[in-house]
Amino acid sequence: MHINNDICHYKWKPGESNINAMLGQDSADMDIFQGFSEHQLELLDSAFEACLLPRDTHVFEQGQLSDYLYILTSGKVIIRYKPYDGPPLTVATINPGGVFGWSAALGRSVYSSGALVVEDSQVYRIRKDRLVELCAESPDTSAALLKRLASVVNHQSDPAHGEILRILKDGVIPAGEFIHRSATNGR
Repeated sequence: MHINNDICHYKWKPGESNINAMLGQDSADMDIFQGFSEHQLELLDSAFEACLLPRDTHVFEQGQLSDYLYILTSGKVIIRYKPYDGPPLTVATINPGGVFGWSAALGRSVYSSGALVVEDSQVYRIRKDRLVELCAESPDTSAALLKRLASVVNHQSDPAHGEILRILKDGVIPAGEFIHRSATNGR
């Protein structure tokens, strides 16, 4: 379903908390949002939006401009890659707590794969430019968030964790600042 060319057909009502409401409900066990202070959760709440995505929604297509990074809170999404010489291949299955749309966080202009909802799903998403703004507004919060996003990959594939963390810090925060912030904040 598309409204104003936006696949996010449901958004929380104005004034209603996104992340804080979800943390009180079915995503209280999501590692990504654990350990943040109330102030940090408020910052994240203002940066992310919650969306309901019905089954068979194409969240984004391979080659489409990369606008959002997504965190799946319920449902299931598959990531599909279309090689030039064959049919689309399912390269990953994203379950609750998983992250997809990495191209946006890595500063890439287009998505390298497509994402298809295979079970009705709920996600949090953050615009690529808003993620960059968050890094400038709140370096501590954004550094902790980026480390947690990279740790999601760690659970799926240990060798990729360091590489994803390096790419995230180079793509979103100017080189060197992330390492300095991480070292001085113990995160």
